[in-house]
Amino acid sequence: MSLRRVPAVLVVAVLVASCTTQQPQPAPTTSPTTTASPTPDPKALEKFTRQELAWGACESSADKAFDCAKLTVPLDYLRPDGETISIGVLRHKTKNTGRRIGSLVLNPGGPGGSGASAAARIAKSRPAAALAERFDIVGFDPRGVGTSEPKLVCLTDAERDADRAEDSESDSTPGGIAKQLADARAYAAKCAERTKHGKELLANIGTRDVVRDLDVLRSALGDEKLTYLGFSYGTQIGTAYAEAYPDKVRALLLDGAVDPQLDTAESLVTQMAGFQNTFAEFGKWCAAREDCALGRDAGAVTKAFQDLVRPLITEPVPAGTRKLSFEDAITGTSAALYSQDAWKFLNDGLAELKRGSGKTLVALADNYYGRETGGRYTGILDVYFAVRCVDSTRIADRRVIEGAHQRMLQGAPFLAGGTPDMSELDICSVWPVPATSEVHKPDIDGLPKPLIISTTDDPATPYASGVNLARDLKGALLTFEGAQHTVFLEGNECVDKAGIAYLTDGELPAPDTRCS
Repeated sequence: MSLRRVPAVLVVAVLVASCTTQQPQPAPTTSPTTTASPTPDPKALEKFTRQELAWGACESSADKAFDCAKLTVPLDYLRPDGETISIGVLRHKTKNTGRRIGSLVLNPGGPGGSGASAAARIAKSRPAAALAERFDIVGFDPRGVGTSEPKLVCLTDAERDADRAEDSESDSTPGGIAKQLADARAYAAKCAERTKHGKELLANIGTRDVVRDLDVLRSALGDEKLTYLGFSYGTQIGTAYAEAYPDKVRALLLDGAVDPQLDTAESLVTQMAGFQNTFAEFGKWCAAREDCALGRDAGAVTKAFQDLVRPLITEPVPAGTRKLSFEDAITGTSAALYSQDAWKFLNDGLAELKRGSGKTLVALADNYYGRETGGRYTGILDVYFAVRCVDSTRIADRRVIEGAHQRMLQGAPFLAGGTPDMSELDICSVWPVPATSEVHKPDIDGLPKPLIISTTDDPATPYASGVNLARDLKGALLTFEGAQHTVFLEGNECVDKAGIAYLTDGELPAPDTRCS
C-alpha cells in the first residue's frame, strides 16, 4: 500500500548522520486557516485555563536547563466535562528574571513537528541568545505528536518501511484509481483503529483545536498575552490563533508563511512549482562545480537527474543493509532542497548513486519520514495527513484530484515518474471524519501588527504566500533573498536582528526591508 507520491510536503530536519549534522528545518505545509465554529464556554474551561503546570525533569533530555510538564486539555472542547488528553510542554527558563518579558511559545511546522524538540534546540542556539535573555522559551507538542498523549498511530514501523520500498508509476485507469481509494480507506481505518479515542481524536486534531490548546497553555503559563513564533505550518497556527483570540496577542512572528486562501489542491500545485524552482537553483550551483553529479550544463540538470534516478523504479540499489527505491531518491532529493547547507550532501548522494550506492539519499529520506536509529518512526507523516484532512474542505471530485496531480507534475518535471497515485488529496477524499476548517480570507480587528518573513526562493512556502499573508493580517513584511525554507534564527544577522527587535520591543522593520 503506497501512501506517498507527493514528496517533500513536509520535512523536520536535514540530517545526514554519516556526514554532518545540520540545523533542523521547520516542517512545511500549505493548509488553509481555521474558520468560525461553535465557541467553547469560557466558564466551563476555567478548570483547564487555571491549571498549574507541574514542571519536572524532561524524559527526552538530561539537560537541567530544560523542564517539562503535561498540559491537560479537553479531547472535545464542546464537551469540556468529557475525556481529556495531555499536551507535552518543554520550557527553557530565562536566568535574567529582572528583564523577563514572559514566555515565547513556538511551533516548528508540520503538521507533526515537535515543538518541544524545537524549543530545546532553539533555546541553546547562538542566534537565539538575546531571546533566551528576555523570555522563557516554550515549545509544545500538538495533539497526537511526540510527548503528547495519546499519540496518533496509523502504520507500524514495518508497514512504513514496506510502503517506502514500493515503487510504481501512477495508474490512472479505473482499476488503478479504485485501488488507490481502497488503499486510502485502509490507511484511514488503521488510523482510527490504532489510536486511542479513534475517530474522536481524528475529529479534534486539526488546527482549530491546536489553537484552543495554545490558549489554554498561554493561560497556564501565566501570560496575559501570547508572544508566538511560528515556522511554516506554525504560521497557520499563529494566523488561526490571531483570528480566534486577537485581543490576547502580544506579538506574532511568522516565517515561511502559509497562504490561508489556497485550498489543498492549489497549495500543492504551487508548492511543487516552488520545488522545481529551487531544484533549478541547485542545478546552477551544482553545474558551477567540477564534481557536479548532474553535469556542467545547468539547463540540463532535470534530464540528468531523471536519467540517474528513473532506473530505480525497477532496480533499487543497495543502501547499507537496505535499498534505495525511486521514491526515496525523489524524497531525499526534495528534502535536501530545504536548505542550501544540504546541497553539498545532495550532490554527494547523487554521485554515490552513480557508483551504485544509495546510502546518503536513504539517510535524507529517513530524516524526512522521521525514521530514527533502530528503525523507529516518529509518526510525523501520520499526523500530517490527519491534520491536513480536517483542515480543508474535502475534495472528492476525481477530475479535480487527477487534474491537480497532472498540474503538480507539469510544474515539477524533476519529479516525473513519482506521479502522486495517492497524495493527501486521495487520502482526504475518503477520510472518516469531516473537516473542521475551510479556506477563507482572514478578517481580524484589534490585532497588534505581526511580522511576516518570506524567502524569495522558498521551495515549500513560496514567497508570494508571505506577501499575501502580510497583506491579509495587515502586518509588516521582511523579505529574505535566498533559496531555502525559513530563515529566522539561522544566523543571518539582518533577519535575526529584525526579528529579535520585534519580539522583544515591538519594533518593526522599515517598509520594504530586504535581507540577503
